[in-house]
Amino acid sequence: MMLRIKRVPTVVSNYQKDEGEDAARRSGGCGRNCLQKCCIPDAKHPLYTFKRVQEIPGDKCVLEHDNNQAPVAFLDSLLLGKWEVRMQRGLFLYDVTACETKVIPGRYGFMAQLNEGRHLKKRPTEFRVDKVLQPFDGNKFNFTKVGQEEVLFQFDASEDGEVQFIPDAPVDADTSPSVVAINVSPIEYGHVLLIPRILECLPQRIDRESFLLALYMAIEAGNPYFRLGYNSLGAFATNNHLHFQAYYLAVSFPIEKSPTRKVTTLGDGVKISELFDYPVRGLILEGGNTLQD
Repeated sequence: MMLRIKRVPTVVSNYQKDEGEDAARRSGGCGRNCLQKCCIPDAKHPLYTFKRVQEIPGDKCVLEHDNNQAPVAFLDSLLLGKWEVRMQRGLFLYDVTACETKVIPGRYGFMAQLNEGRHLKKRPTEFRVDKVLQPFDGNKFNFTKVGQEEVLFQFDASEDGEVQFIPDAPVDADTSPSVVAINVSPIEYGHVLLIPRILECLPQRIDRESFLLALYMAIEAGNPYFRLGYNSLGAFATNNHLHFQAYYLAVSFPIEKSPTRKVTTLGDGVKISELFDYPVRGLILEGGNTLQD
């Protein structure tokens, strides 16, 4: 029997179903408290600024990140704490913590989750699935249209080199802040979206600057079970607005235990390896002297 992967478009914001709203209302505020020009002038959200790291002290730098001097515990109090507040408010389409998850017996130990809510809350696909790079289209759903209650906090580099937390900071439209927002169709506990420079309306195409931002978020979390990833159009991304997915799962992924084989080491110290004896192909990049490497 041939197996097929079924594409299931999902809702990532509670406002995706309201695309037919009268645009004329937006001149005085669209009434949805969104992140567009109609509602952004008086918007305020918590702001967490991270310290840029130049040198990598060791292979476990991400896991050993010291949060003792941080003004707020990034993962436990800020990200997961605010995520749970949104869950209590009923902003998610279903309770992902009630979904049955188990490890499948066998050689690899793959994980399976029965998530009926994510399947049933699907929406029509808004872009071609056979083209990875597509221009941003403001007429389709994008993250500037989410309700501000779905935003957890702003996340950007510190200007003075120190980690800071401001509970109620204005949203500066001129600098286009990066934000962390909930995914209303979560696949795991603490499932959020990291949206780089949200107001620039960048298409779903990873670049050096956005990738560095994601790495800094992983460093601030400082926990090996905080997962952060990226998927493009054609690889089950449902929105053509640059974003990363992140969530907390206290179980090792099977791929993390897969054997690897070294391919080469670059001049900057980055080692490239490949998976072997595993159902899918993949490359592993690790090491380097700086985070930029």
